[in-house]
This record gives sequence, structure tokens and C-alpha cells, in this order.
Amino acid sequence: MMMNTWKTQCKFPPGTVITGKWHGGIYQLIRELGSGANGIVYLAKGTKGHTALKMSIDSLSITSEVNVLKAFSKVQGDSPGPSLHEMDDWESPRGRIHFYTMEYIQGPDLLTFIRKNGQTWVGILIVQLLDALEKLHQEGWTFGDLKPENLIVSGPPPRIRFIDVGGTTINGRAIKEFTEFFDRGYWGLGSRKSEPSYDLFSTAMLMIHMYYPKKFAKVGDGKKQLVQQIGSHPELARFNPVLQKALFGKYDSAKRMKEELLMILSERQDKAPSYAKRYATRQQKKKKSGSLKETVMVLLLTIVLYALYIYSYLL
Repeated sequence: MMMNTWKTQCKFPPGTVITGKWHGGIYQLIRELGSGANGIVYLAKGTKGHTALKMSIDSLSITSEVNVLKAFSKVQGDSPGPSLHEMDDWESPRGRIHFYTMEYIQGPDLLTFIRKNGQTWVGILIVQLLDALEKLHQEGWTFGDLKPENLIVSGPPPRIRFIDVGGTTINGRAIKEFTEFFDRGYWGLGSRKSEPSYDLFSTAMLMIHMYYPKKFAKVGDGKKQLVQQIGSHPELARFNPVLQKALFGKYDSAKRMKEELLMILSERQDKAPSYAKRYATRQQKKKKSGSLKETVMVLLLTIVLYALYIYSYLL
């Protein structure tokens, strides 16, 4: 009933003008970008150009998401999520609606990008994701609802970004939103407690999903089924040690999972083995190096892959 209520109150056609009650910002809705468990996100045009605008009748939910975006702004380097513009209320014809505006991030979602550009990108994008998750976890949050639709690959050079923070939860609480396929509770492999290992399980499922684009349902023993799925795909099987540790809660941080994934990537004879190997070696020698240096190295590796992709495309 609640979902039907907010969908009715927050559904507006293109061209609708939103005027902020407290800050006076004026926005014109262009089109709907998506909806979640408690609101709708629109592409809108304001005085400073295009922006993503999320509206809801749930003020607590809006406030929570704004706090997450503020946490993103505190991380070192580029924010893994959209930057927050402003938060306000709108006295609509249907009653008061709460909203906030944020950076509009353009690009395909994660699965669409892989489908178009190839599975060569799986490893480096997951490395980027783990780097972003480590920053989020250090701020005391768990992303929660990790799935391709909530991850945009912007660029060039390709860079993974979070776009929907509705499921992001303070560590120690129950996960607010989840999608069954990426949820360890669904597979019988852990609780829905908000903690880093929850996100790392979902990250492993993202990798599996990029090699099995058609989701498969749980049948019998979830642990046994996932191990079989990994082993049945020759490309995915290369990541088996990392995937199993993530699925079974053996990692205490995204950083550790990233380091071990980089070691596997460095051993692969792919398009950029030397860069990956040098970075992985440096990780082992300088585990205490700053996150900024790690981000720069990941970005350099991404640029190399992107350049090679463009070169092969032109040929």
C-alpha cells in the first residue's frame, strides 16, 4: 500500500516544474531515470544544467540518502558516487514531496558495458569497484543493493560509479534494500547484517553474473551450486580462489580482496599483463601505501585497456 501511495504521489510527466520551498531552486523534469523502494529518480534541468532529481514522500529515507552522498564527498580522490547538489521540499498539487538533486552520471550500466566491450574489462572494473567499496566501508557504510543497474561506467576512460544509494546502510544494521540474486541471505551464505563482507559477497555475484548474463535461481544447496557454476565456466574459474573467499565471508576488507584479484590478473596473459603485474607487485611491497596512489594506478591500468580497446576497434 505504501509503495502504491508514493508511486501515485511522485509520478509526474515530463515538463513538470519543481520549485524548492526553502532554497527556491527551479527544476523541469525531462524523463524518468528509474525508481526504487521509496522514490523515483528523474533527469531534470535546472539553472546549472542537467541534474538527477530524486523525490519521495518519505523524509527519513531522503535524509538518509543525503547523508550517504555527504559521506561520499569525504572520501579521498574522486567520489565513487554522485555529488550532492541540494535537498529541499516541493509543495506539489498532491501534497508535500521531499527531494534532492545530485550529479547526473551518464553511461551504460555495468552489464551493458561488459556486453558491448567484452569480458576483458571484468577484472579491472571489479578492481575499481573494490577500491570504491573500501572507501565507503571506511566511512562506516555498506552499499547493500549492489547490482548492475546501480553501477554506471562513465568515461572515457571507463570508470565505475554508484548511482543509487537507496540501499546504503550504516554498518551494524539490517540491510535496507537488496536484490535476491546478489544477496547472501537468499543463497543461505550469511545474514543480512550491514558489514563489508555483505558487499564483497555481492561483488563476487556481480562477477559471476557478468559471465552468466541470464540469472539462475537457487536450487538446493546454494554453496554447492555457486561453486559448480564457477567451475563450469573456464574464464570465470580463473578467479575461483577469490570468488570462493568472497562468497564464504573470508575477506575482512575490500582492499584485501582487491589485492588478491590483482595477483590473479597479473598472471593472466591478457592485453595488459605488465601493468597489472607491476601494480600487483607494488601492492605486496607497499601495503601501507595511500589509497590515492592505488586509485591512480588502477586508473592508469584502465586507460591502457581503454586505449587498446579503441586501437583494436579501429583496426
